[in-house]
Amino acid sequence: MDYLYAALLGLVQGLTEFLPVSSSGHLVIAQHVLGLGEKNAMLNSLTFDIVLHLGTLLAVLVYFRARVFSLARCLFDTTLVEDRKMLLFVIIGTLPAVAAGLFIKSQLGGLYHSATFASLMLLVTGAILLSTGWFKTGVGSVGKKSALWIGVAQACAILPGISRSGTTISMGMFLGITPEKAAEYSFLLAIPAILGAAVLELKDLSSVSTENLGVFLVGAAVAFISGLAAVGWLMKLIGKGKFKYFGVYCVALGAVSLIFV
Repeated sequence: MDYLYAALLGLVQGLTEFLPVSSSGHLVIAQHVLGLGEKNAMLNSLTFDIVLHLGTLLAVLVYFRARVFSLARCLFDTTLVEDRKMLLFVIIGTLPAVAAGLFIKSQLGGLYHSATFASLMLLVTGAILLSTGWFKTGVGSVGKKSALWIGVAQACAILPGISRSGTTISMGMFLGITPEKAAEYSFLLAIPAILGAAVLELKDLSSVSTENLGVFLVGAAVAFISGLAAVGWLMKLIGKGKFKYFGVYCVALGAVSLIFV
């Protein structure tokens, strides 16, 4: 049964990490519904969450492998001016999340197990996504100021129920950046964000025993496969102007969760 729970949570993580519906909110609610706090403390731990996030990190690296390779190359090739600019923007956008992770996250421990709080924040995420429908489609690109504001939006996603991809893409659209460019920047920002979160909690990985290794690998593998599919799907939907409709889902899930969970 541990493998089934691990696969299910991996699927939830993979689909919701990149879709603008809050993976953390879904995990909190899913763990509450499945009763994992009582049935299996191992799958209700930060350790397991980290393993799932590493699975989704691999997904975004694979999907944007060409872009990631170019950003890595620009460190040694000064002719790749645009890539060097984008790398700088990623660094700028990452700073607020680093500050939040170092100084705020430790104060929010109890919220990561509160289905009620996650449900409320899903309502907030839904409102943000729905509001993107009121703005005209922008034609701009990411710059230093917009990178910083998008980074602030990403830092807000430290709260369970606030979607990282939803807030960052929405902020980009509010600032007049094209949806496609906002989405790509959001996914590039996910790389240091996920990796940084894993490093901060690296000490917890020592609790992974060889006995539990198979369960953790199943969760990570499912998160990787579903995450890869989710990234591709979202990029297509953004191009069709259907991004805001994820807001309806978030509001509905948040409301139902508040009533029944």
